[in-house]
Amino acid sequence: MNEHEQNLHVLSELYSVITPSKREMFDRIAANRTRHVTVALENIYQEHNASAVLRSCDCFGLQELHVIEKDNPYVIQRDIALGAGRWVDLFTYNQDMSPETQCINELRSQGYRIVATSPHGNIPSIHDMDISKPFALIFGTERRGISEEVKLTADEFVRIPMYGFSESFNISVSVAIMLNVFRQRLEESSINWKLNEIEQTNLKLTWCKSILNGGTHIEAEIRRRLLEKE
Repeated sequence: MNEHEQNLHVLSELYSVITPSKREMFDRIAANRTRHVTVALENIYQEHNASAVLRSCDCFGLQELHVIEKDNPYVIQRDIALGAGRWVDLFTYNQDMSPETQCINELRSQGYRIVATSPHGNIPSIHDMDISKPFALIFGTERRGISEEVKLTADEFVRIPMYGFSESFNISVSVAIMLNVFRQRLEESSINWKLNEIEQTNLKLTWCKSILNGGTHIEAEIRRRLLEKE
C-alpha cells in the first residue's frame, strides 16, 4: 500500500466518525480548492482588513494566504473572518531582516510568478493578465501600497480598472474584486488549476483532524492499526 492509498484508508476511517453533511461539504469544497493563485499581504495594519482578506480567500477557494509581517503583526478578528482561519493555510514571514524577500523567495521556489498590485501606470488589468501559470498576488499597505522592495522584485504588475475620482479601493475590497475576476476566468478556461486527487485527500485529512477532538491522536491510532495489518 503506497502513501496515497494509506491516506485514503485513514480518510475513510475518519469519515466514518464525522457527520454525512461534513463529509459532503469536505468533498465538495476540496474539489474546488486551488493553489494556482495565492495572495500575499504586505504589512497590513488594520485588523478588519486582514481578517476580511482571509475570509475572501476561503470564499473564492484559495487554500493559502501568505502574510509579510514587517512592522505590523497579522491579527485576525474572529467576527469578521468567521472561522476562515480553520480552513485556509496561513503562512507568516517575520523572522528575516527582509520578510518581503523571504516571502517572495519562498513563493518563487514553489513556482509562482510574483504579481504586484497597483492602481498606477499603464499595466495589464485583471481582465487581461495572463493566468495560464501559477501566480501570487501581492497587496501592499492601506496607505502606501506595495513597498519599493516589492516593486523592484516583482515579475509583473496588475491593476483593477478605475472609473471614478478615487485612485484605489480599500485593500480588502481590492482582494475580493481581483479574486472574483480571476476565479471566473479560471472557471471558464481549460487550465488545470484545481487541486489534484492526492492534494484533495491530504487536505480533507487535515480538515477532519481539525474538527475532531483528539484528531491527531485518532489518526495516529488508525495508522498504527494499519501498519499492524501489513
